Amino acid sequence: MTNRDVIIACDFSSAEETFRFLDLFKNEARKPFLKIGMELFYAEGPEIVREIKRRGHRIFLDLKLHDIPNTVKKAMAVLSRLDVDMCNVHAAGTIEMMRAAIEGLTRPDGTRPLLIAVTQLTSTDQQMLTDQLLIDQPIDEVVMKYALNALHSGLDGVVCSPLEAEKVHSSCGRNFLTVTPGVRFADGDIGDQKRVTTPQKAALLGSDYIVVGRPITQAQDPVKTYERCVAEFVGAQIH
Repeated sequence: MTNRDVIIACDFSSAEETFRFLDLFKNEARKPFLKIGMELFYAEGPEIVREIKRRGHRIFLDLKLHDIPNTVKKAMAVLSRLDVDMCNVHAAGTIEMMRAAIEGLTRPDGTRPLLIAVTQLTSTDQQMLTDQLLIDQPIDEVVMKYALNALHSGLDGVVCSPLEAEKVHSSCGRNFLTVTPGVRFADGDIGDQKRVTTPQKAALLGSDYIVVGRPITQAQDPVKTYERCVAEFVGAQIH
């Protein structure tokens, strides 16, 4: 079982905004684990990853690759050289694509970042799945099938809702990681997320990592809010 941790989603549009936020943590002993997504990576390129790594942060590079297997393999080889700690693909890309991603991500010495798969986005609910994607199965069954495909492909875990974390562990094993967005404080705004929980509830449901963005980055005191999130999630008592 992994140690639980909070990942801050750095959903900023520029390096300037990002480093203004990270400077708030420069004197903190605990350097937050950060998620770098499409907006920031496309705006600033690989150098933003290198600079954040130099500052001592772990990085989840959240680009959700989804393409033909050979293209994903070649792209992952490039991302692996950035020394990120975690990256991801869409499980909908098939087992063949996920296996190609692992192959591309693995360095000559056999090491690689953690690789996880997106099952269903937390902005997707059952009606969207049925009406727009023509998938008639219940959303939790779809998530479990995608998670098993990721496991059989050799991936380390999945991105899923906290509401699905324990089922994923039951199907795929306790060491199969669940990285869960869709987390808000009990007294916060749920925004555009459809399937949400609090940090403490996410821990009780079995999440290994929670990804939290706006509740921390837009808080009046981001450091204190991050510490509250860590206390509620990492400090939650699991029985």
